[in-house]
Amino acid sequence: MPTKTSLSLPEDVRKRLQVLDADGDGLSDEECVREKLSLVQGFLQAEAQDQLRSLEAKMKSEELSAEGYLSKVKALLGRELCVENGSHGDNPKQNGQSNGVAENGSHEEDLPRAMETEGEALKSPSAPRARGGRRSKADGDPKKSPASSRVMRNSSKQPTIVSMFSRASSKRKSEEVNGEGECGDAAERSEAGAAEEEEEEAQEEKRLKVEPEEKTEGGPAEKAKPVSAVKTPPPKCPDCRQYLDDPDLKFFQGDPDDALDEPEMLTDERLSLFDSNEDGFESYEDLPQHKITSFSVYDRRGHLCPFDSGLIEKNVELYFSCAVKPIYDDNPCMDGGVPAKKLGPINAWWITGFDGGEKALIGFTTAFADYILMEPSEEYAPTFALMQEKIYMSKIVVEFLQKNPEATYEDLLNKIETTVPPAGLNFNRFTEDTLLRHAQFVVEQVESYDEAGDPDEQPIIVTPCMRDLIKLAGVTLGKRRAARRQAIRHPTKIEKDNKGPTKATTTKLVYQIFDTFFSDQIDQNDKEGGVKRQRCGVCEVCQAPDCGKCSACKDMIKFGGSGRSKQACHKRRCPNLAVKEAEDDENIEEEDVLPVLKASSKKMSQAKKKKQSQIKLSWVGEPVRVEGEKQYYKSVCVENEVLEVGDCVSVSLDDPSKPLYLARVTALWEEDCGKMFHAHWFCRGTDTVLGESSDPLELFLVDECEEISLSYIHGKVNVTYKAPSSNWFMEGGMDHDMKVIEDDGKSFFYQLWYESDCARFETPPKDTPSEDCKFTFCASCLRQREREGQATPQPREPLEERDSKVLYASACLKGETLRLGDSVYLLSEAFSFGVKACSPVKRSHRKDDVDEELYPEYYRKSSDYIKGSNLDAPEPFRIGRIKEIFCNKRSNGKPNQAEVKLRLYKFYRPENTHKGPKAGYHTDINQLYWSDEEATVDLTEVQGRCRVEYGEDLTQSVQEYSAGGPDRFYFLEAYNAKTKSFEDPPNHARSAAGKGKGKGKGKGKGKSCSPQEQQDPEEPKIPKLRTLDVFSGCGGLSEGFHQAGISETLWAIEMWEPAAQAFRLNNPGSTVFTEDCNVLLKLVMAGEKTNSLGQKLPQKGDVEMLCGGPPCQGFSGMNRFNSRTYSKFKNSLVVSYLSYCDHYRPKFFLLENVRNFVSFKRSMVLKLTLRCLVRMGYQCTFGVLQAGQYGVAQTRRRAIILAAAPGEKLPRYPEPLHVFAPRACSLSVVVDEKKYVSNVTRGNGGIYRTITVRDTMSDLPEIRNGASALEISYNGEPQSWFQRQIRGSQYQPILRDHICKDMSALVAARMRHVPLAPGSDWRDLPNIEVRLRDGTTTKKLRYTHSDKKNGRSSSGALRGVCACAGGKPCDPADRQFNTLIPWCLPHTGNRHNHWAGLYGRLEWDGFFSTTVTNPEPMGKQGRVLHPEQHRVVSVRECARSQGFPDTYRFFGNILDKHRQVGNAVPPPLSRAIGLEIKKCVVERLKENATEPVKQEKMESE
Repeated sequence: MPTKTSLSLPEDVRKRLQVLDADGDGLSDEECVREKLSLVQGFLQAEAQDQLRSLEAKMKSEELSAEGYLSKVKALLGRELCVENGSHGDNPKQNGQSNGVAENGSHEEDLPRAMETEGEALKSPSAPRARGGRRSKADGDPKKSPASSRVMRNSSKQPTIVSMFSRASSKRKSEEVNGEGECGDAAERSEAGAAEEEEEEAQEEKRLKVEPEEKTEGGPAEKAKPVSAVKTPPPKCPDCRQYLDDPDLKFFQGDPDDALDEPEMLTDERLSLFDSNEDGFESYEDLPQHKITSFSVYDRRGHLCPFDSGLIEKNVELYFSCAVKPIYDDNPCMDGGVPAKKLGPINAWWITGFDGGEKALIGFTTAFADYILMEPSEEYAPTFALMQEKIYMSKIVVEFLQKNPEATYEDLLNKIETTVPPAGLNFNRFTEDTLLRHAQFVVEQVESYDEAGDPDEQPIIVTPCMRDLIKLAGVTLGKRRAARRQAIRHPTKIEKDNKGPTKATTTKLVYQIFDTFFSDQIDQNDKEGGVKRQRCGVCEVCQAPDCGKCSACKDMIKFGGSGRSKQACHKRRCPNLAVKEAEDDENIEEEDVLPVLKASSKKMSQAKKKKQSQIKLSWVGEPVRVEGEKQYYKSVCVENEVLEVGDCVSVSLDDPSKPLYLARVTALWEEDCGKMFHAHWFCRGTDTVLGESSDPLELFLVDECEEISLSYIHGKVNVTYKAPSSNWFMEGGMDHDMKVIEDDGKSFFYQLWYESDCARFETPPKDTPSEDCKFTFCASCLRQREREGQATPQPREPLEERDSKVLYASACLKGETLRLGDSVYLLSEAFSFGVKACSPVKRSHRKDDVDEELYPEYYRKSSDYIKGSNLDAPEPFRIGRIKEIFCNKRSNGKPNQAEVKLRLYKFYRPENTHKGPKAGYHTDINQLYWSDEEATVDLTEVQGRCRVEYGEDLTQSVQEYSAGGPDRFYFLEAYNAKTKSFEDPPNHARSAAGKGKGKGKGKGKGKSCSPQEQQDPEEPKIPKLRTLDVFSGCGGLSEGFHQAGISETLWAIEMWEPAAQAFRLNNPGSTVFTEDCNVLLKLVMAGEKTNSLGQKLPQKGDVEMLCGGPPCQGFSGMNRFNSRTYSKFKNSLVVSYLSYCDHYRPKFFLLENVRNFVSFKRSMVLKLTLRCLVRMGYQCTFGVLQAGQYGVAQTRRRAIILAAAPGEKLPRYPEPLHVFAPRACSLSVVVDEKKYVSNVTRGNGGIYRTITVRDTMSDLPEIRNGASALEISYNGEPQSWFQRQIRGSQYQPILRDHICKDMSALVAARMRHVPLAPGSDWRDLPNIEVRLRDGTTTKKLRYTHSDKKNGRSSSGALRGVCACAGGKPCDPADRQFNTLIPWCLPHTGNRHNHWAGLYGRLEWDGFFSTTVTNPEPMGKQGRVLHPEQHRVVSVRECARSQGFPDTYRFFGNILDKHRQVGNAVPPPLSRAIGLEIKKCVVERLKENATEPVKQEKMESE
């Protein structure tokens, strides 16, 4: 044994120590000592290690103070390093051998011989560790391994060892290996490759010679410039494919002396079931079966290795040594076992289900026998534990997904992380790393489960969760089914859960619509032979032959069947295709949709397509009116058929395959060019958003008309108006007949008016022509003229004339009258300010001088775009107060009334002053500053009117005033841009609010000219709508409606108990039903008054508003309907929800869903939903809203379908309140190649600034990873307007639910290493070894393959972590685990936008991505790290990102609460919708109030 003086340190460690000795590198004394210790701890001799351990124990037991401990460690290090400094030239061979294991000398030659060749060039800390795995167990303290505590600072010089090993040894000849398990020399080269490799080595040496020269220049403290020579991958064992310099590489420790060879052992009488009857042995039909215990599996070189990583399948010879026991012996101890050596090679391994408990039974097959595994040897236990872990993991996954097919990846992680592993397995917790490590195996088990299932069931492999796992882990599909030696004899037995969704309870009407539509569709598909599903053709499943045994094969003609079913062989169902199909539908983002056809102009431009015919035309009677050249008639005779004004006709088309156009005749006349008529067109259902789902006999009124010749008429048709019945509200669920009228080819009906740009179906407007123009009246023309009139600015009430202009007291635009002293919104381009605001500079977040050795993934950050950044967010509207309304005079002295101008006083927002965005953060978002700066703008630039008051003039508090209505602002000070100072507002600012109000009152349109100030007191008291919230969750939708003051949720239905409890906590007056909505509807339809628990059920006529967001389970993942997905849809909760609407017939109906609801199944789900509502008689529309535009710091696009009963007003979608990142505001929807927009006119404009993460949560106290205190104090005042609103006015403020998930040690370490800069994510992680809080140490990620797409780093380093980076198939042996940079991300990053955002931090000035139900750094939405703290966001932070008040309660454990928050509708969004519904109710009340007056007038006349 060498003496203490042989302590040998690698070059980089020594250099770092010199720096620390020289100037301490700016570290404190304590930090310096700790770093030195971490650097050399792994290289200290056993004696020094023992001294360190005892010092640590003393400090823990408080015998020694922290200072005492440090000084003693310092002294110890001084002694050790002093010795080292004199002797670092020792041959590393000694160091290598000192750790050798004498028992198995044959291995001794393997590494040291290679090391010798390199001598001094060995500069890597990994060399001494190469033997670490071979230490005896007594030595096994974690501190012994240098890897454990060392964070390597500069590892750019590591892999020069490479030249000692053969790089790519060609396939070995299967030479016989001697029984001692002797290793072949790793440095031995195959003949063929030797010459080539020598040449490469020579080149490498040349490169190496350059290296020291480069280093000397910068002195020791400067980072050495890495050189490409160093970058060849570290050597691997050609058999087991493990890295030869891996500290975890272990060797088999040799067999006991009495161990027997396999043939000898099998004949041992201790194993014989027969009385030494040799014939018995021969008479086995199968191989004999035995059990083995205390086993180890190793390759020909004696490396212990896993047997499940594809080696056996690749014909690598693996052997095992063990004690063999008879098949009936269940005792895993060695007693009574026959010691056996080098059994094998293993031909196959297999799983035969579970042993009645949690452990899988695993077996080997050799040429001689089958062996069932019991307990591994002590040294093999960690390797075997991984095997059991993954088998158990796949059991959890299949069982979970089978019961929860709609689960997300985050839900699965939650399941895995909360499952306690069975006793007796060698691990105590499942983590995400465990799942990703075993993903390939788990997915193969899922495929195997799917294969055994019913062909008509949706395979588990296409569930959203499995698709995410496949993408993230880079799993290869279809591998398992290829012929190979690993047989799964009886696939893991999984309990099957047959409890599917309950059959949907539907009303007759809803059922018939879905049923007739789908039976037609499916018949149609069957006729066309359906869409032929292709194969990917690449995976091994596609390339396998048909099995000839399954039902599909038996029906094939080649196997003697009828060939009718045309189904693919069940064994050859292409998994890649199934997953891709499922993916397609989910990925529809509006930007990627089919190319949009040019939005069709308002007119259907039918003139081009119509066809004239030779028909007999003659006027009936005399003209009823003459206007210039035109003579108007009441009726005309067309081909012996009399046609009157008001009758309906069909018009011929050029294309006979298309249906005829239909129109109402609104006028008949003759002029020079012949006999004409005015056609007010109807629109067929197929020309609306309903498309092919519409009723072929139903027409819709549209505002489109045209003057055409009578010769185009094809014939007369009957179009009747189907008015809603007087008892409509009580007729829900009673409609038995699908047909509204009989189809005689000439009869049609209409009930609604259709607005094509926004897809709004509304009650037809009431237009009654006056007596004198009833033969020339066209409602479409009238509305068109009205619209044009409103769009034209009109000055009113002239005041005075000046030299060049005429002043007015008011002006009208878009039906709104503006007066002097009114305040208005303008686009942000309308005027600029006297101060250049210090707006955020668009600077690149990318750093150029990154050390690629330390940050090998940083190069993936090529784009400057940061998810969740507000850099592109527009400014909110400018606000000004009208000082003058004028028109400039033309050259003839008359005012140019086509161009109305406004002279305005500018208001500054806080962020427009010299203080910039910080000022905006602390002040109210509706606070302004008066300024005497003026601007002149065009009236057409005005975006709307608002109210701005001087705070001191208000009769109520600023808060009460602000909350009193929309569009309210106030100012307390004036801002002077020149002096950059705030001062008291001048008198004209204060009194202007009163100016001009009295002037000209009563003139012009009374409806629109009264300023808002006068409207407020008039708002009638409206009764709250009695509401039923279905799928209510914790109540986000209802909360917003309550805030809007429109509804009172008396009933809620929520099946999931924790969410139902949360709803009860926040709505104590509501009846919450915790049961299946189908069961409840069945009871109600059967006339029951209460449910089984005695809760009162709402009856017909009780429910005035129905709201809810039905989950789209089962059908959201498939793009086209087929008979299977159709039946899922027919039984889906969407259908049940529509049946609730049909039964209760509420006044208002709202369906909320994910953005892609409008795209599912080629928009068929949307079309059928609207079709049902139209058939019931509802006015309805759809739109997509962005929650971020209504006051939350989160992007969340949601599809909203609104409906209103006949007689009510159909609500419009709320205008955006806040500006928001434009990328997230693509809200149009394409259906059948036509683009639809909601009625919103502001587009991406907004009256307030965007709300940021800082606004949302900067006031919350700091907490740690895993914080679990349910109630804490705020520890401070609110900082921003949002925080003041969200805290509310609690009497004794208590902060609830500021708790966050406890992430595993590895995830916690990753979070700790993600920098705090905006846009930081996993790509900023350093590739270092880190000591985790559980005492283990991470490994560095090794880059072992060239990457075809990304090339090499600037220093010549490889960038691939798997064979697939170079275009080859994935190699299981390439997988790496327990690394700070998760291996799976660089593995699959090239295919998935570099996984941008995973482990991403939120940005203080940015916004949240869509709040998820379970924040996971590697989940679908990975930007979940706090901007400054090393943890994921807390429940309260997520709740605030959704806009829930701090007083809102959630229920259950932390994951239950996260799920409640993530599934909710943001209350600010539903509040904005609620206010729109409220407007409709108010308008209706006003109309009803004026109607009786009109009646009286008419009677008195």
